[in-house]
This record gives sequence, structure tokens and C-alpha cells, in this order.
Amino acid sequence: MSKIYKQSAPLMEALIQYREQRKISFHVPGHKNGHLYDQTDIAGLLAEVMSIDATEITGLDDLHHPEGVIRQAQELAADCFGAKESYFLVGGSTSGNLALILTVCTEPADILLVQRNVHKSVLHGLMLAGADAVFLEPYVDEASGLPTLPSADTVAAAIAAYPQAKGLLVTAPNYYGMGASLTPLVELCHHAGIPLLVDEAHGAHFGQHPDLPPSAMSYGADGAVQSTHKMLSAMTMGAMLHIQGKYLNREIVRQRLAMIQSSSPSYPLMASLDLARRYLHMNGPSAFTEGLAAVQAFKEGIREIPRFQLLQPEAGPNNEGYALQDPFKVVVWDSYGCLSGYELQRRLEEQDCVPEMSDERYVVLLFTLGTTQADANHLVQAFVHIHKQDKNPPIPSAFPEIHSYDRNVSTWNNTPACMVSKPVSFRLTPVSPEKMKTVPIEASAGYISAEMIIPYPPGIPLLYPGEKIGKETAARLQLLRDLGAKCQGAADEKLNTIRVYL
Repeated sequence: MSKIYKQSAPLMEALIQYREQRKISFHVPGHKNGHLYDQTDIAGLLAEVMSIDATEITGLDDLHHPEGVIRQAQELAADCFGAKESYFLVGGSTSGNLALILTVCTEPADILLVQRNVHKSVLHGLMLAGADAVFLEPYVDEASGLPTLPSADTVAAAIAAYPQAKGLLVTAPNYYGMGASLTPLVELCHHAGIPLLVDEAHGAHFGQHPDLPPSAMSYGADGAVQSTHKMLSAMTMGAMLHIQGKYLNREIVRQRLAMIQSSSPSYPLMASLDLARRYLHMNGPSAFTEGLAAVQAFKEGIREIPRFQLLQPEAGPNNEGYALQDPFKVVVWDSYGCLSGYELQRRLEEQDCVPEMSDERYVVLLFTLGTTQADANHLVQAFVHIHKQDKNPPIPSAFPEIHSYDRNVSTWNNTPACMVSKPVSFRLTPVSPEKMKTVPIEASAGYISAEMIIPYPPGIPLLYPGEKIGKETAARLQLLRDLGAKCQGAADEKLNTIRVYL
């Protein structure tokens, strides 16, 4: 593609032309190009967005049958992100995960190999497909207690045990920016004739700068879902699905996307995807220069406060499961043990610094190409202030050794009892009230969960219906409750009780 063409934004340009023509609308949406709000006190906030909030009229193409500007915008996206085909998603990465699962699992009880610590959308996709999941134990980084990808040995064992599997789905990077090379998994999958599907929601920027990890597409993955709104510059809910290779049926992919996405997709949202891609095409790696400099400035500043430590992979052959760290995901914890991740987040918010998420120990700070040096400096000063607030913090050596199940504190850490699980059926049939009861969290170990418990963020189910509650999981549920974590899916919002099978 020519440089001039790459600098265009065909969908956005068509919408601007539509706005400037000021034609009379006799079509949806009901606000009529924003004119409904012309005389209101919020007109200024809505006018620009609503003036391009259009629909599938002549000249603006159709997301589900693109032939014009949307097709051009998606072709440019494929070029930018190294894919054979790219599809705009208006339902976030969730819609991409659902589409991939529904593409490969086409018959009831089809088996999909699935990394256990996946986003809830993956389990929902399994339910919609009526598929069976074989869960794979992820690698757990010894130093941090955080899990990443399943090892090549685990994947090889799963493929050998279930040669009829329709594919392998993994998450890379995880919510903490941790990852590893996908090459061994690509090779194993393709040798078996199955696709590697990657939930790359937090890696839309990967491969766009020498200091960033490679993208799933560059490794040879067959399908990758990216949240363009998370780490790049699209509007919230804007995401992309990238496809390449011979293992995914493109016709079925398009059909599934049309099934699960709105037939009236948001044009401003799609235009923001077009603009996010255009920004990368116009600026290249330099798009990330200021953001990376801001990250470096923060890291240099935080080193002056030894109390707060940063997550980084340790070199060595035994750490292949955590060999890559997204520099834009800065993971901080209080090495003195005074502040949990939740409390540290609250203290940062008091200093007008809002983290991406926290868990029992860690706080995740998300930098992007839009973060400035001033932002980094303010964040450093926030940590300085927090440290000075604690006048007499205990020294680290004063803390007792952490129990093994407390070290692995992340809410991503509910892993199967064995390296490769037996098939687990996911269906849409709800659990009958007659088949379950409610028990206190403290007494839940040994029962089979009848509900899905999802700490949010990061949205990784700690339990799904039909999963046995182990002692460590019950202890973690209590800890999450006591620390004030928010959990979706629980009937008891305070997490004092849980529904289990009789």
C-alpha cells in the first residue's frame, strides 16, 4: 500500500463528508445528526460526535457486508497489524473471542483446548457454542506468583490426549503485561492441524516499536483479538479481530461476527478504529516515543523509593513462561507488606492517579502512547507522598514468610488440579434451584460451585459452575471479600455465601 493511502482514514473521511453535506435525515438514529440537542445546554458536548453518528446509508458502507470505505479501512488495518484480514469490532474484544470460538466449535461437545486463566468472555463463548473445554495449567512465575501461558509441554500433552480438539485458545499478554514467545505453541498447533487463537486484548500495540514485544500475528497465530481502545487510541469498545493462515474459515468468521455484533454498529466507534490505525501508519514507531520516555522517567523515579518494587522477568532458562514484559504495563507492590494492592490503589486515587486495576498485592499502572512526562512525574510524587504518610513502616525482614497459597495472590490463579483437565461441558442450561444450596464461604471447600465468581477487574473467573472449590480457592474468596474486591456473578454481592450443588 502506498504511503499516501496509508495516511488516509477512508471511513472517517466519508463521515466528515456526510456531515458537511448537511442532508436531511429520514433514517435512524433518532437524534437526526445531533439536531435534537441543538438548543440544549449539552449541545457542545454532543454535537461533534453525533454529527457523524450515522447508519448504513449510501456512501457509508455496511460493517457486515463491507464493499466501500469500511472495507478500505479494514484492509488498511490488516496492513498495519500484519494480518491477512482484519475486522472491526464494536463490542470490544469480547465479541472477537465469541466469534473465534463459534467459528471453530461448530458441533455440540466440540473440544477446545483452553488456558485456564482466561477472560469470562471465553467461558461465555464456550457456553454459546455448547462446547467442551479441556483446561490447561498455565506457567506460574515463581517470583511473583502470577500465571502466564501454558508451557509447550503442557500443550503437547493436551494435543496428544485430545487429538480431536478444534484448536487452542490462550491469553497473551496477561492483564499484568506478562508474556512469552508464542512460536512453540504455533508450531505444535500447526503440526496437529489446528489453529492457535490468541486473546491479545492487552497487546494491540505489540510489534509497533522495537522496544515492544512481538505481536501474535508476527508469531504466526491464526486469529488474534485486540482491544484497540485499551492500549491504542480508539474509543471504548473499539477492538479488532486479525486473521491469517489456512486454519480458520473466513466465511464462518464473518457469519459469526454478524450474529454476535449489532446490526446497527456505531459509526463514531468504527471511525475511531480507523483513526487509531491511521495514527500508527502516519507516525510509525515514533508514535510511542513520548509514552516510552514517560515510563522510563517513572521507573527512574520509583527506584528512589526502594519500598515500592516493579515486576520484571528474571533471566534464565527456567523462566521461559515469563520472558516478556510489556513496558507500558507497570506493576507495583509494597515490598514492606503494609499496603495491599487495593489499599495502594485507594491511596493513589487520593493523589488523583487512577490505576488500571489492583489485586491482593499488585497495582497495575497502564501507560500508553498518550502518557506524558508530566503524568509520570505526578505519579512519582504520589508514591513519595504515600511513603511519607506511613511514618514508621516496618522493615521488610520483619514480615513472616508468606504461605504458598498466599504468594500466588493474583485473581488469575485458579488453575486446574492437573496439567491437563478432563473435558468440562459448557452449556446455556441454567442450574435448577432444586439442585443447589447456599453455604458460607468459610465452609465452601469441597463443594461444587453452582455459580461463576468473577473478580473484576480483571474479569477472570475464579470459579465456574461445575468446578470444585478447593481449600485454597475458598481461602482466596475470603481474602478477596475482606479486602473489598468486586466480584461479578455472585448471588451474594458481599461474598459471605456462595451457591453450590447439593
